[in-house]
Amino acid sequence: MSSPGEFYNSLPPITKAYGTLCFFTTVATQLGLVAPVHIALIPELVLKQFQIWRLITNLFFLGGFSINFGIRLLMIARYGVQLEKGPFERRTADFLWMMIFGSFTLLVLSVIPFFWTPFLGVSLVFMLLYLWSREFPNANISLYGLVTLKAFYLPWAMLALDVIFGSPIMPDLLGIIAGHLYYFLTVLHPLATGKNYLKTPKWVYPLFKFSIISR
Repeated sequence: MSSPGEFYNSLPPITKAYGTLCFFTTVATQLGLVAPVHIALIPELVLKQFQIWRLITNLFFLGGFSINFGIRLLMIARYGVQLEKGPFERRTADFLWMMIFGSFTLLVLSVIPFFWTPFLGVSLVFMLLYLWSREFPNANISLYGLVTLKAFYLPWAMLALDVIFGSPIMPDLLGIIAGHLYYFLTVLHPLATGKNYLKTPKWVYPLFKFSIISR
């Protein structure tokens, strides 16, 4: 059995970096080093006061220390890792581009008042969950030991549980929308037409020695 340090070191680079940033962002807010309001996505402050950092920092906040925070970190550690080590194996640049595209999509959606939410970290985690469920649709998942279901339905089951336990629906829903858009543009549409309009930009590849051409 590996130690926590060995497990952490075994994580693939993008998932490790994102999970680590999420963890330390929460630690910083819990210790009072930074107030959540200073990293939240507030369009007026971005546009009028040029607080550009808000476009990025809001993506790393998963809420305060709680059971939900732990669940989100576990989702990153499980579904993000399985994606990066599975369908995206030796395609680190493609995985990073997927995260960039998902983040950009969530920010664009948040411009719409109906979809606006101050923090998109949970949404980005849900995007990873949605994409995992499409890559491994027939995997059997035990949901808190209460019911077993196919992975294809897991995002919707998690969304329903969040609503039942009082969490807002919008972050989860935004993640599902962003995940489906990426999956449609990179998998479904290319299968139907033979054209992929969302190929990883060439400038991303030199950052990762072992990346290969996107599917």
